[in-house]
Amino acid sequence: MKLDRIDRKIIAVLMADATVPLARLSHEVGLTQTPCWKRVRKLQEAGVIRARVALVDPEHLGLGLTAFAGVSAPDQGAEWHRRFAAVLEDIPEVMEAYRLTGSQDYVLRIVARDMADFERIRSGLTEAIPIRDLTTSFALQRLKSETALPVDTRTA
Repeated sequence: MKLDRIDRKIIAVLMADATVPLARLSHEVGLTQTPCWKRVRKLQEAGVIRARVALVDPEHLGLGLTAFAGVSAPDQGAEWHRRFAAVLEDIPEVMEAYRLTGSQDYVLRIVARDMADFERIRSGLTEAIPIRDLTTSFALQRLKSETALPVDTRTA
């Protein structure tokens, strides 16, 4: 789907606040409400807008520990990678997972209550699937955490 400037403006406004009323959204992007709503629906149907969510501070839920785990696969067979992705689906504390180039095959962002909780998560992962190497770094301080993507709303 090709996005024009108005589509990108809609996306930028909704990334900043998904609860914005349609009347205000329409005004901010320069459309009347009906065409604006049609564009929002089109963006949703195309999968450009995947979901509208509330962003919650993990510490308020008792999830004060953030870990970044590097995972090296024991082999590069497609079956292991498929199984690994399936295992991650069953671990809700794994917030993000990326397949990488370089010395590690994956990096995971994991949230946990504390070190004991992290150890439970780590043990569950390594018991569920063979892993050649797992290295972990723990976040000491969050300096920046953005959810809105940088969208060019100025050019056509």
